[in-house]
Amino acid sequence: MRPPADPPRTGRGAGTREAIMAAAERLYAEHGLSSVSNRQISEAAGQGNNTAVSYHFGSRTTLVRAIMSKHGTHVDVIRRRYVEAAGDSTDVRDWVRCLLRPVTDHLAGLGAPSWQARFAMQVMADPLMRALVADEALTRDSLRRTLQGLGRCLYDIVPPEIRPARADMARHLITHTCAERELALAENPADPGMSWERTADALEDALVGLLAAPTTGR
Repeated sequence: MRPPADPPRTGRGAGTREAIMAAAERLYAEHGLSSVSNRQISEAAGQGNNTAVSYHFGSRTTLVRAIMSKHGTHVDVIRRRYVEAAGDSTDVRDWVRCLLRPVTDHLAGLGAPSWQARFAMQVMADPLMRALVADEALTRDSLRRTLQGLGRCLYDIVPPEIRPARADMARHLITHTCAERELALAENPADPGMSWERTADALEDALVGLLAAPTTGR
């Protein structure tokens, strides 16, 4: 028999957790995961108790996963709409759109400045954190359906031994491009040439070419 679920956090406790996650996301984005202490996060979150991070999250790993999961939930809601629109498509572009556009749509909705893309880049640079986040993301049905759709489209185009390397390249391309665009928008939010829509258009074209490109014969 499962133990009863923890009651939802409300009031001051929930507000404190949100303040800690917001401060941690910004500091981690600016300085990296290993260069920020729990004390710095507590101070940035306006908490007089330096143990606030440990009290509410227990460990840095739990805190990082909570931040990524919060954003992942929002991305998942958007991705479900793209997946439903794609249906049974056999067009690589439709499934690339399902992979990419929910991320850029979510980032656009955060306004400027935002920190999520740069924070995600720091997380992806840490092998342990990357594995934990990837495992959690793959529990979301919309992402699984997206990857299955891409796999079906690429089945007769790209040999199976080539696909994992290209998937890694695609992840790096999305992560780093979004992080760079987020920084540029934070520094100059009024520049119309740096919108998330234009970034998504350019990334979509690049990803379609990357994933479906002919392979070099050996």
